[in-house]
Amino acid sequence: MARKVSAKKPLAGNRRSHALNATKHFQKTNLQKVTINGKSVRLSAREIRTLNKANKTGEIA
Repeated sequence: MARKVSAKKPLAGNRRSHALNATKHFQKTNLQKVTINGKSVRLSAREIRTLNKANKTGEIA
C-alpha cells in the first residue's frame, strides 16, 4: 500500500444556487501513486511536477 506523504487537505467552500442557498462543497486533492527509491508513495500532482523539475535541474542529488 502506498504511504501518504503529502500534507495537502481538501479545499472547502460553499456551492451557491441562484437562490443563494449554500451547501458545503469539497475539492479533493489530486493524489497520485509514485515510486520513489523503490517505495510507493502518494503525492499531489503539483508535488510530482516540482520533484521532476528539481531532478532535471540537478537540485536534488
